[in-house]
Parts: sequence; structure tokens; C-alpha cells
Amino acid sequence: MGEGGWLVAFVAAQRLAELALAQRNTRRLRASGAVEFGAAHYPLLVALHSSWLAGLWLLGHDGAVDPLWLTVFAVLQAGRVWVIASLGGRWTTRVIVVPGAAPVARGPYRFVKHPNYWIVTLEIAAVPMALGLPLFALVFSATNMLLLALRIYVESQALAWAAGRRAPAATLANETARR
Repeated sequence: MGEGGWLVAFVAAQRLAELALAQRNTRRLRASGAVEFGAAHYPLLVALHSSWLAGLWLLGHDGAVDPLWLTVFAVLQAGRVWVIASLGGRWTTRVIVVPGAAPVARGPYRFVKHPNYWIVTLEIAAVPMALGLPLFALVFSATNMLLLALRIYVESQALAWAAGRRAPAATLANETARR
């Protein structure tokens, strides 16, 4: 296994650890009355990230790693940790909101909306670039941006609902039925 394999293995291990944390937080949030929005698009995000990792492995596992892009990736990891720490027990891979809870306004959320999505978008480009796969980076970045447009819309509706502003009836009917 080359340098690329070690990088992809690290990213895969990191994602699996994050999924375990997200599942724990999701169970705790649901037990406290939180509501999930956008469950229908979640499998698309899982498929995107799974195929991204599989493609990275297939195309880059025996290649060298570009030090500049590896540095970009390392900086993004600091941002990832900052986001997760700022959200604490509210961090999850799903859109789950606690009715009446104020949106998080600490950490990177003081400076930018959706910092986690910015970081993930940059990672989806940086890792393939580190492996010398610019076309791969472009294809997955474009696909990710399309899904994130939907995700950000859903999250905005969920946050508005949690703050007491009414979300569209169809969104509420679909999501509250899952409680």
C-alpha cells in the first residue's frame, strides 16, 4: 500500500468514528424530543461519501501524496474538530433539531453559516487533489454541491421550525410522522 492508501485509510477510519459519534448523538437527541428533517435525502449523502471513498481507494491507494494538498487537508481537519466541538452533543450527520433550542452561535458558527459543509466541500476536493486526481475532485465536488443545496434548504427549514417559525406543511408532515 502506498502513501495514498494510508491517506484513504485514515479518512475512512475518521468517517467511521464520526458515524459512531453521530449515531450516539442522534439517539440522545431523538430521546430528548428532537425531530429529524430531510431523512429522504440522507441515503444520497451516504452513497456519495461511500462512492467517494471507494473511488479514492481504487484510483489512489498506491499513489504518492502531494504535500501541499496534504497540508490543506490537515488544516481542514482542525476546522472539522472545531465544528464538532462547537456543536457538542448536537453534532450529527443528519438534520436533527430540538424544538425551541437556539441555533449554535459559538466556534466557527460565529463567523460563517454551515461551516461543516464548507469543510466537507473542501475535503471532497482536497483529498483527491492530494492523490493527483483532479477530474475525480471536480466530479465529486460538483455532485456534493448539488446535494448540499438541498441539504442547506432542508436545514434552514428545520432551524426555522425549531425556532418557532412555521416550516412548510409538507415538510412538517413528512418529518413529524417519523417521531
